[in-house]
Amino acid sequence: MVLNALAVMAACRAAGVDIGRAAEALSSFGPPAGRGSRQDVPVEGGLIVLIDESYNANPASMRAALETMALYPRDKHPRRIAVLGDMLELGDRAQALHEGLAEAIDGAQIDLIFAAGPMMQHLYDCLPPARQGMWAATSAGLEDALRHRLEPGDVVMIKGSNGSRMAHLVQLVRALGAKAA
Repeated sequence: MVLNALAVMAACRAAGVDIGRAAEALSSFGPPAGRGSRQDVPVEGGLIVLIDESYNANPASMRAALETMALYPRDKHPRRIAVLGDMLELGDRAQALHEGLAEAIDGAQIDLIFAAGPMMQHLYDCLPPARQGMWAATSAGLEDALRHRLEPGDVVMIKGSNGSRMAHLVQLVRALGAKAA
């Protein structure tokens, strides 16, 4: 989005459009739902940072999202939690590509993994028990565990291919904020 915004600004300048007005118009843009939007969810005792990556997933975007979580400082956000759904349409290498995310989870120092789907079970089974939050066959199977395990200060990223139906878990976390209000 940044590169596109810069291109728009350059085109506006070349066309003689007021750059200030163009920048003001661009200032309201943000990522679409499921594409990396970030929200502070007020819960009793503090905030949960929710990162909504629920629309799409592939090995590269999964690694990038996990690396982004590592940027949150531990003093403000003691736990990093990834809620991961299957990456779909990966062909014969699907199992190995899911298992291969264990290295990125370790590198980003993710504390807890909740995983949904048959392919994510391969990743989940590779993780040390201390990092295993819960595995379920479907994203709906993670609902109760998420409701009861999230705490103020957590950074929670929810990511999976759209077909793994992770978006309702984003709504569940948001609803925790409405419940606390």
